[in-house]
Amino acid sequence: MTTASRPIFALAAAALLLAACGDKPAAAVAKACLIPPASSAAPATTGMVLVKGGRFAMGARPMLPEEGPPAETTVGDFWIDRTEVTNADFARFVKATGYVTLAERPLDPRLYPDLPPQALRPSALVFVGAADVGDGDPSRWWRVVEGANWRRPLGPGSSIAGKETQPVVQIAWEDAMAYARWLGRDLPTEAEWEYAAQGGKAATRYVWGDAPLDPDKPQANVWQGAFPGLDTGGDGYRAQTAPVGCFPANGFGLHDMAGNVWEWTRDAYAERSRAPETAPETADEPRDPNPRAHVIKGGSFLCAPNYCYRYRPAARQPGPVDGGENHIGFRTVLRITPSGA
Repeated sequence: MTTASRPIFALAAAALLLAACGDKPAAAVAKACLIPPASSAAPATTGMVLVKGGRFAMGARPMLPEEGPPAETTVGDFWIDRTEVTNADFARFVKATGYVTLAERPLDPRLYPDLPPQALRPSALVFVGAADVGDGDPSRWWRVVEGANWRRPLGPGSSIAGKETQPVVQIAWEDAMAYARWLGRDLPTEAEWEYAAQGGKAATRYVWGDAPLDPDKPQANVWQGAFPGLDTGGDGYRAQTAPVGCFPANGFGLHDMAGNVWEWTRDAYAERSRAPETAPETADEPRDPNPRAHVIKGGSFLCAPNYCYRYRPAARQPGPVDGGENHIGFRTVLRITPSGA
């Protein structure tokens, strides 16, 4: 995908599929959060966890139309980041390579002659809030904000200073792929991601089991209260990302496989009536000129039971085809080549 495939109206349309929120004061709840190690050059596996592959039930009895039914699926062995990629990680990548993210690039006016000049400037989607769900139209609470990008997730005046261990956001799929390749890695396939999220146990409704969120000891950073009017911040992070690793790890030792930020996967999104029988191939991204949405998993700090409700391993959504948002991040994988291959 290129800048040419990022019309500003498509950014706005992508928001209709997702629910998110901006940065507001956090509740004063002390937490012991994991301090992630610095990202390392390939093929190092610093900060990663080795997941032994196997056969598992992918998908679930659909709670939302796109989620199932479940089907037996096989994945191989792979290393996966213990946490989501942080602002500090991505800053090292940008410093080393000079990479410019999609949100930092202007649109080509030759390709969009009908757009006014201001619509061609670098911009990204930011959640700006609303009193209530109303008619359910998310365009009421999203805005395309000029100057919003990974360094300024909410636009001019915002900053990631002091948030080095928070997950990087405003990252498009191609940005995440560029980072992964810099480290000699890849994005997880949807099957790999879901297998990792299950943590080595039989499929349950949530990463932590079948019990709902515990209001006294929240298991993930999600929206608590009636979205989008008020996040009570009972988990310690009111309508904002948390530093990575602040919530309990799953059975594989992976943090934040539910909530905090949505995570990009390798796979192009497709509607399905059942989960794939085998994990998708990891061929190069499509060469056709039309962008394809890719699967995002895990929900975010903006998902609530009354809206979104996708902080579950089986949940899935198409990510925006032409940019990021202030609640979408990623983690990387390094696959193990089978013996004799």
